[in-house]
Amino acid sequence: MATPPKTSSDSASGYSEGSIRVLKGLEPVKQRPGMYTRTDNPLHVIQEVLDNAADEALAGHGKKIKVTLHADNSVSIEDDGRGIPFGLHPEEKAPVIELVYTRLHAGGKFDKGSGGAYSFSGGLHGVGVSVTNALSKRLEVTTHREGSIARLVFSGGDVIEPLEIRKLEAGERKQGTTVRAWPDAKYFETAALPMGELTHLLRSKAVLMPGVSVTLTVEKTKETQQWLYKGGLSDYLMQTLNGDPVIPLFEGSGHADKNADNFAEGEGADWCVAFTEDGQPVRESYVNLIPTSAGGTHESGLRDGLFTAVKGFIELHSLLPKGVKLLPEDVFARASYVLSAKVLDPQFQGQIKERLNSRDAVRLVSSFVRPALELWLNQHVDYGRKLAELAIKAAQTRQRAGQKVEKRKGSGVAVLPGKLTDCESKDISHNEVFLVEGDSAGGSAKMGRDKESQAILPLRGKVLNTWEVERDRLFANTEIHDISVAVGVDPHGPSDTPDMSGLRYGKICILSDADVDGSHIQVLLLTLFFRHFPKLIETGHVYVAKPPLFRVDAPARGKKPASKVYALDEGELTATLDKLRKDGVREGAWSISRFKGLGEMSAEQLWETTLNPDTRRLMQVQLGRFDFTSTQGEITKLMGKGEAAARRELMELRADDVDIDV
Repeated sequence: MATPPKTSSDSASGYSEGSIRVLKGLEPVKQRPGMYTRTDNPLHVIQEVLDNAADEALAGHGKKIKVTLHADNSVSIEDDGRGIPFGLHPEEKAPVIELVYTRLHAGGKFDKGSGGAYSFSGGLHGVGVSVTNALSKRLEVTTHREGSIARLVFSGGDVIEPLEIRKLEAGERKQGTTVRAWPDAKYFETAALPMGELTHLLRSKAVLMPGVSVTLTVEKTKETQQWLYKGGLSDYLMQTLNGDPVIPLFEGSGHADKNADNFAEGEGADWCVAFTEDGQPVRESYVNLIPTSAGGTHESGLRDGLFTAVKGFIELHSLLPKGVKLLPEDVFARASYVLSAKVLDPQFQGQIKERLNSRDAVRLVSSFVRPALELWLNQHVDYGRKLAELAIKAAQTRQRAGQKVEKRKGSGVAVLPGKLTDCESKDISHNEVFLVEGDSAGGSAKMGRDKESQAILPLRGKVLNTWEVERDRLFANTEIHDISVAVGVDPHGPSDTPDMSGLRYGKICILSDADVDGSHIQVLLLTLFFRHFPKLIETGHVYVAKPPLFRVDAPARGKKPASKVYALDEGELTATLDKLRKDGVREGAWSISRFKGLGEMSAEQLWETTLNPDTRRLMQVQLGRFDFTSTQGEITKLMGKGEAAARRELMELRADDVDIDV
């Protein structure tokens, strides 16, 4: 086969086969550390080692964790767990301890089934301590195991002192791991560890593992702190609260047993909730001992359980005043809590695991919290009435705020579009409008939506490309006129100061089919907002909904009932089928349906996959690392009428980079 000739553009740009670099080993971490850890300070790379020690304790193999801040700015973490194996890996023919610290995606926490080394753990990807090693000037690992001590030393991820193994001597500890790391300052904005965050992290580990002692020693000051809790979450929350709770603490736990139909044995949650009238709420959540500072689906489950139980109590006792509508945030507004969830195979957002994305966690936590609180409220009716008063007061305050916004609009409001199906609430912080492709999809969305807070505006056909349309001609297009009037903000430019007081929805969501035509409609609407409503993007009001492209009907397996699983794209479909195979489902026993469009979905399916705030996927539109000017140049190339040559060049150079489903 003849070699294709080099083009002039290849020569000019210096782009050829030799331009492609393949990063090996730990090079990806050193090149882009921000993809794997936080780079403001080294706390997270130290936390990766701490989490390994905590996972040993969580698995029942350790009772002590000792952290030492040395005078030379290194940090050591010692546990009394099983110790890292140091024999040769049967397939890789290298010491396991070396693989753990030098190979991305190598670890003992992939197998979550019975018999796995770690059934419940924070470690998921086999990446954590490899990152610590890559970003450390020096890292020493010592493991005590099976009557021997093994020691290995690295620098920048490379072995500098080979594995040394010797027999234990009398008086030496029999098992456990000690890791000492010297984080490399060049990868971090500051090399100093934030002591407040570190002590909070260590204290929380002790709280979540009653009976495990956690010790911090600082060599420079010769100070030592130790945490050992036997009480648990209630003591911790009371020490952390700013004000006294209005009702006694609501504390409980629930975990699935071996007869549970929908969840694995041991999955569940421990929680402690307090309600205060003032002060800043204290909110902490964890999954398998990993702090989830950005919350996630386990927190949504707690909110759902609390709201359903309190709403049921209020309805049972007829406490809700006429004209007041209770929403989940009214119950949740004054709640402080500590939530610790155990999930067998958690799905996190990103390597630093700040947010849990596992959809089943909503039902998992809610299914234990709701009945427990219902029982508690009916056993403590007086406290239940106090909690109801607190929630009703929050609802009345929210509704009054919405009415004030309505009055400021005056009497000269444009008549809302006839095809807009509006929501009942006037609170823009809670309201959403979905710009839906097609009347049939709009019909399903109207039936499946939350009438209280979700509005639907169906759009007919493809919206006009407005990139080169003058502002005074915009309203000649009916669809654009309806969008502007429904949203309540007039068209404006990037340097204008538009009147945002008329904004009617906190979230403006583009909802189109999960195919190429749907993507085109997304681009046309994003072009409209960027060109003529840029302040809506700048202030974070524009979103894109991500409906699924596939539905997989899975048969019953074991004690798990038949289920429907939705996949966003081909990648998620492959992962879903892999999981079914792992669960023992026979090849081909499932059926796969591809949605040709939103109009094919029933109202219930559309709610479950795309409208429900707890299970949907909604992406906020942001400029990200680009400024307005550079983004404007890119969109001109893509959407400008006189840019055919630039688009052709772009397609010739970059078409192979795009994976498109036509």
